[in-house]
Amino acid sequence: MYHLSQETQEDWWEVEALYDLCFAPGREALSSYRLRDDVPPIPELSLVARDGDGVLAGAIRYWPIAVVGERTHNALLLGPVAVHPTRQGEGLGGHLIRQSIGRAAELGWDRVMLVGDAPYYQRFGFTRLDGVMMPPPTNPDRVLAYDRGGGAWRGVSGEVRRFDTAHL
Repeated sequence: MYHLSQETQEDWWEVEALYDLCFAPGREALSSYRLRDDVPPIPELSLVARDGDGVLAGAIRYWPIAVVGERTHNALLLGPVAVHPTRQGEGLGGHLIRQSIGRAAELGWDRVMLVGDAPYYQRFGFTRLDGVMMPPPTNPDRVLAYDRGGGAWRGVSGEVRRFDTAHL
């Protein structure tokens, strides 16, 4: 049994260490990190999962982004999501994704995207997002979107850019 809570400042270093453990060296060189530079994650969607002893087992973060084309559309960039290697295979990653997507909807965010493996994320309702370009060198086949069924991504196209308050 895991307890989900909002990530706090006290969790930050421990979460960063988990991300370093779970992802390849140089993870911060990925183009998605340029979208996060100097932009804080959404606090209400940055969650940690701890076991009954308080040990960090998983974490997820979301970042605001803008899709700029003929119009500017605000969206969320999911990631990173990580589960400690000793806890993988227990469904914790899926639990973090489902719970946080639900919270995002409650907060009024109707567009969520990520860069990831379609076979894994399809089980949560993510599909390939055509017409929306992440900064290079992102593989377009890995650009995925979640739509709660309301057509929030319909007609959205353009370049994904860093979020700033001018896009609100």
